[in-house]
Amino acid sequence: MHNFKRVFQVLVLTMATGFLSCAVFAAPPPFAQWLADMKQEALSEGVSAGLVAAALNGLEPDPEVINLDKPKNQPEMSESFATYASKRVSADRIRKGQTMLVQHYDELKRIGDLYGVAPQYIVALWGMETNYGGYTGNKDIIRSLATLAWNGRDGTSPNRAKFFRKELLATLKIIDAGHFTRADMKGSWAGAFGQVQFMPTSFLNLADDGDGDGRIDIRNNLSDAFASAANYLAKSGWNHGERWGREIRLPAGFNPELVGTGRNLVVWNSEGLKTVSGHPVPVAPNLKARLLAPDGLSGSIYLVYNNFDTIKKWNNSDSFALSVGILADSIEVAVSRR
Repeated sequence: MHNFKRVFQVLVLTMATGFLSCAVFAAPPPFAQWLADMKQEALSEGVSAGLVAAALNGLEPDPEVINLDKPKNQPEMSESFATYASKRVSADRIRKGQTMLVQHYDELKRIGDLYGVAPQYIVALWGMETNYGGYTGNKDIIRSLATLAWNGRDGTSPNRAKFFRKELLATLKIIDAGHFTRADMKGSWAGAFGQVQFMPTSFLNLADDGDGDGRIDIRNNLSDAFASAANYLAKSGWNHGERWGREIRLPAGFNPELVGTGRNLVVWNSEGLKTVSGHPVPVAPNLKARLLAPDGLSGSIYLVYNNFDTIKKWNNSDSFALSVGILADSIEVAVSRR
């Protein structure tokens, strides 16, 4: 009887788990069904019937986008930080960033002062996102966003599907408001567009008119792109005058359990942390920092501050935020040469 009860309990648990898995990992509905529902939502949100028809009629999912959305194909998730940074903070990108900072310095300084964001960070984001406008993406954003909103990583990520559905709706509103045409909306496979790769909701909420001409064009107008990037950081909690963080050296015998913890810089200084040049970590009494070891204690070690977390609101990746900070520091050198 005991064995029978045990087998019965296992069977019930297995069935329950199976039912739960089916509920959580439901396959996406037929695309035509999903698209019809999306059209109705767009209409209910005030998007014009003409645009809904022109933008969504005959749309088909993009299999390449589905493949690119797999976690194994996301460099932030699949590459070590050393590998990630070596590709994105290259000597060529640093040199080009320094050139861009000098070339556009007056405008960057004006915008940086207005929003409280140092110019090198604006340039670093520009460089990370599109290699200073060299590649802004050629994917049809509407098709990409529809694919992602429908597929939801094969039904395993309903929250991700909801996110992209919201972005698709925002794209339709951008076009309907006359900011851009349907043909203009080209960008990354994940729906970001323009010089600094704003997602559509970010454009609606945070893009800004940098040159005061009454139009916000983050695709072709650098003043607008710079102002939009600076406004994004400012509205996300950027602290003017503070660094993003810095690479440091750990003392011998350092307690590895402290990695990932946040402490006052005075405390970190007392632990014997040094800068890469061998000096004690500079102390700011009211500034807290978190110790980050993206590749473990055998790799590069960083102290990161509030501005690092603000960069992560742009892209929630330690590798991305570290690369932006390192690139910004390298680009800043050009300012002293002016």
